[in-house]
Amino acid sequence: MALSRQLSPAEIDAFGAELDALQQKHQAELGEVDARYIRRVRTSVRVAELAGRLMLFAGFFPPTFILGTLCLALAKILENMELGHNVMHGQYDWMNDPEFNGKTYEWDHACTSDAWRHTHNYQHHTYTNVLGRDHDIGYGTVRIFAEQRWRPFYLLQPIWATLQAVFFQGAIAIFDLKIDRYLTGRAPIRKLLAKLPPVGRKVRRQLLKDYLIFPLLAGPHFLAVLCGNLLANLLRNLWTFVVIFCGHFTEHAEVFPASVLENESRGAWYVRQLRGSSNLTGSKLLHILTGNLSHQIEHHMFPTIPARRYAAMAVEVREICQRYGQHYNSGSFVGQFFTVVMRLMRHAFPSRPLRKPALI
Repeated sequence: MALSRQLSPAEIDAFGAELDALQQKHQAELGEVDARYIRRVRTSVRVAELAGRLMLFAGFFPPTFILGTLCLALAKILENMELGHNVMHGQYDWMNDPEFNGKTYEWDHACTSDAWRHTHNYQHHTYTNVLGRDHDIGYGTVRIFAEQRWRPFYLLQPIWATLQAVFFQGAIAIFDLKIDRYLTGRAPIRKLLAKLPPVGRKVRRQLLKDYLIFPLLAGPHFLAVLCGNLLANLLRNLWTFVVIFCGHFTEHAEVFPASVLENESRGAWYVRQLRGSSNLTGSKLLHILTGNLSHQIEHHMFPTIPARRYAAMAVEVREICQRYGQHYNSGSFVGQFFTVVMRLMRHAFPSRPLRKPALI
């Protein structure tokens, strides 16, 4: 396992100051170029969805069915990752455009935006990879790190992970409910019952839209549209699962005890984001299709900066990390995903954590 050099408190403060300066620099540069970009993404989503749905109305004619399914899947991927996820982080709040307001945007996903903003934007980004505080570690179904307590349940985690990937949209919606807390008595059932109505409404809306309304509009081609929508959602789910797991659970991604939060400085927070994240190398198209989460390190460090800027920021972040002797975890899509699969297989069985240097 590649290890970073242990930093002194003074070095951590200096490290944090340089990254703060980088964020302030890009924040000050935000302008029409960024606004034009996100509007183009929104238009691309609309065009791809319209084209996909219209082509699926042609039925099972192979060319239009395949292309229609792919266009619809592309629309859903772009909407979730490059549009919805980034807008909900408040990356475009400075535009003062209601359509790109991070506090009110509702995405094309079974998980409600309000739930995502709390579980992801607040909990995950504040407590990134902190055991017991970041509930995204394994999403409650898989053991990714040796530091997680092993249970016999994890012996079947290749199956759990596969099911999670196939039904990722629904899995995230259910995960946010944290049902295990109520079943084990750690929280009163009445709180769960209060959470159910908005989730139920959102899931119902998604199911009706893709699996009833649009198929009915197709008339005699009901089945073709239904199948196309199923496949488009499956492709979106698999892609999202792989991208998210590659950003968080690769070979060199680290996990931390809750004690790191005690008097954690801004610089130490940056170090934790760096060591708990993984980047993907690839083409510009890959970066767009991942919502620029291929730059997960930069996203964790600068979640409110428009993601289109991460590629440029990554050059400077890597250089800063090199000067401070910090490992910058980056690799190819295939290579990083391979290490994720190896983690899933290895930690399905009892395992002990390797010794790692302290954060400071």
